[in-house]
Amino acid sequence: MSGVDELLDLVNEHDEVVGQVRRSETWARRLPVRGVNAFVRNSRGELWFPRRTADKRHFPSCLDMSVGGHVESGEGYLACFRRETQEELRWDIGTLDWREIAAFSPFETALSCFMRVYEIRSDAAPDYNRADFSEAFWLTPRQFLARVAEGEAVKGDLVELVQRCYGEQP
Repeated sequence: MSGVDELLDLVNEHDEVVGQVRRSETWARRLPVRGVNAFVRNSRGELWFPRRTADKRHFPSCLDMSVGGHVESGEGYLACFRRETQEELRWDIGTLDWREIAAFSPFETALSCFMRVYEIRSDAAPDYNRADFSEAFWLTPRQFLARVAEGEAVKGDLVELVQRCYGEQP
């Protein structure tokens, strides 16, 4: 929901809701909230990495997770995954081969929020939302990390997520 200052659930170190906060305030104060990310993975082990559009407020023109977003207030992780996949990739998770592959805490990692990570298995590239992404690439985790080492700009958390979820080191 680009350009909208969503209301998010503020959570404690146990991922329990303790209040509400505007998305803009979480960035300014580094407050613990919830998010989801997903990787589209094909049968060759490549991940689908989209490039964010140049007009994004945060991380413009950077490579991104296949799907990502904040869990809105009152929403669960799975509902957020469903919503974000529909908004960004135009895919209905009810018709996809997917699974949860990880859960992380910002209190135990350097990641920005409590996070559930999903993997969608597909050899088809999504007909993605052009308001979110400008182009995309199929890359193995190793190829992705090589591009990062060569100076490719990426969204925060992306390198750590690839390393944690797919075991690749630079």
